[in-house]
Amino acid sequence: MTEHAQDALFRPVRAGNAFEETVERLMQSIRLGVVAPGERLPSERELATRLGVSRVTVREAIRSLQENHFVESRRGRYGGTFVNEVLPKSAPAKEFGDLHDVLTLRRVLETGAAETAAGRSLGPAERRGLRARLEEASTSTVAEYRRKDSRLHLAIAEATGSAALTAAVAESRMRANELLDHIPLLEPNLAHSNAQHERVIASILDGDPAGARRAMAEHLDGTASLLRGFLV
Repeated sequence: MTEHAQDALFRPVRAGNAFEETVERLMQSIRLGVVAPGERLPSERELATRLGVSRVTVREAIRSLQENHFVESRRGRYGGTFVNEVLPKSAPAKEFGDLHDVLTLRRVLETGAAETAAGRSLGPAERRGLRARLEEASTSTVAEYRRKDSRLHLAIAEATGSAALTAAVAESRMRANELLDHIPLLEPNLAHSNAQHERVIASILDGDPAGARRAMAEHLDGTASLLRGFLV
């Protein structure tokens, strides 16, 4: 692994989605062959320093890649985290269209939907509906998470009062789900997503359009990092 390649990939991540971006950087280093099969990743301490995250975040990211058979840990004097000799096959994003196009459209539609919903005077039924969908996603099993997550995002779109925007978000979500179904569900990401969902819904219910847009943008950026990491 050349020093130049290390500098390009293991640069500091943004604070809002530290886990997701750490996974993305590690997956990029593996997919691009910067760390080849059988080679050792930099130590947790070095990765934490270079990425500007905690060692806990690095450890969670490495554990997620271990659980999905991309890396393995070895003990002893010459131990560490090594890229597996045989890597899992993943469907290339090009099979589902342009990943950049999917992510760009989703970001535009869903940040706009969150902002618009927060700018409306929502009735009691709409407010109850948003809270109910949030609770569903927050307490969902891993197996049901994608479906409950989709229901929450569609409820936000419905809270805009625009049937056309809701239909556009639904179509965009279907394209995104085709991609999401080809990457693993990582429990640290689900916990982080639930916390981000709470901030989005709180901003909408508090009537804070700018806050709702920011919270949704940060949430979508985390998902985008994982999609780029596993599919590109």
